Amino acid sequence: MVAAGLVGAGIMSTSVAESPIGLLGDLWQQESFCPAEPRSLEDLGVSPILVESLVVKFLLQMGVAAGRDVARRLCVPIAVLDPLFNSLRSRQIIFHKGQAALNDYYYALTDEGVNRAQVALKACAYVGPTPVPLEDYVNSVEAQTIRDETAQQQELLEAFADISISTEMLDILGPAVNSGAGLFLYGAPGNGKTTLARRITKCFGQHIWIPHALIDDGQIIKLYDAACHEAIKESDDSLLKRSAGDTRWVRIRRPTVVVGGELTMESLEIRHDPMSNVSEASLQLKSNCGCLLIDDFGRQRVEPMELLNRWIIPLENRFDYLTLATGKKICVPFDQLIIFSTNLEPTDLADEAFLRRIPYKVEVNDPTLEEFRGLFAAGCQSLGFKNRPEAVDYLVQKHYRPHNRPLRRCHARDLLLQIRNYCVYQGTPVELRPDYLDRAVNGYFAATAEKTKATS
Repeated sequence: MVAAGLVGAGIMSTSVAESPIGLLGDLWQQESFCPAEPRSLEDLGVSPILVESLVVKFLLQMGVAAGRDVARRLCVPIAVLDPLFNSLRSRQIIFHKGQAALNDYYYALTDEGVNRAQVALKACAYVGPTPVPLEDYVNSVEAQTIRDETAQQQELLEAFADISISTEMLDILGPAVNSGAGLFLYGAPGNGKTTLARRITKCFGQHIWIPHALIDDGQIIKLYDAACHEAIKESDDSLLKRSAGDTRWVRIRRPTVVVGGELTMESLEIRHDPMSNVSEASLQLKSNCGCLLIDDFGRQRVEPMELLNRWIIPLENRFDYLTLATGKKICVPFDQLIIFSTNLEPTDLADEAFLRRIPYKVEVNDPTLEEFRGLFAAGCQSLGFKNRPEAVDYLVQKHYRPHNRPLRRCHARDLLLQIRNYCVYQGTPVELRPDYLDRAVNGYFAATAEKTKATS
């Protein structure tokens, strides 16, 4: 286990512009995998009956829609859907409601079409981008695997540009990130473990493609999740215009999926809604090709060993087995860097067999007094304060040392925010003054002070 210092805890606001090397990395990433635009219904890899059901369900919701609106909703080129529209018209399921722009038409459902749409909606309530076959997704993960990415010191420096990090920490994090084997970040609360973990994915500096939804054995699984995935906007590609490609896929930044005390065993499985007959991807699937951060590990509603046992085989083999609503077992990639952030000792949470599979353990220690002063200096710059080192010394001498209170990396940010909020409320200039620090400390440490008094 290696002890290393981390300075910043998300308080500094310095940013680094994207470098030409990073842009070239994006180019190479696009060349390594980019889903091609489908030119026919067969190219979609799914049953035409499925596509037909999505069309009629969308028209049932909208009442009337132009062909291009249907195509946009299903993420399928209009040229691919035109033959399907003609087939539906010939079978009197849809009809032309009027002329639309660009040689397009407005479509609506016939009475027969309404009946079919209602039956389809009852069978499955999903109306959205046409799903991608599971096999295509598995191939995409293999092509974009995080294990093929190597993070060197420069990439780590750019990823942690808004925090100050020690050389010792970089030297242990670099090999841990490149291993793809996962790591434990442990230490006292408030020292920036979560801040550190959230930035690790940035070390790779790459984008990936994921489908909006998957399908296998007739079961639709929603994969893209705006809460977990950050889609790349077209403006980000201004230096390199790309073709639309297969719009059933979305280009995202390598994901960092964060889960804390709310983690349950059910979230590690495909979750099926029997009312809509639509499934939701597990956390592992959502974090593939990125990072999965288990924050505050050891305080979930399930036993730590139960969670760890669930991952022993996937960590070893790099694939996982999940169960569909039909009962079918599917084999999916388990391709992410798993990070456990905890306030507890790893040896108190896991046995030797599991710790062997998570070979890197990094202790994030309390800051030194000099680091503590640096945190206040950075916080003052970020929040618009004039830095007064003598006020920080006053704080330490009056409120820390007499009470044997440990320095924490989050304290500077939190106390400065309390002072700013008080000054805004009073309508006075924002200043780092001893009397303001006294007020902030009394509120911030009130609970711990009472606890110390009660136990003494």
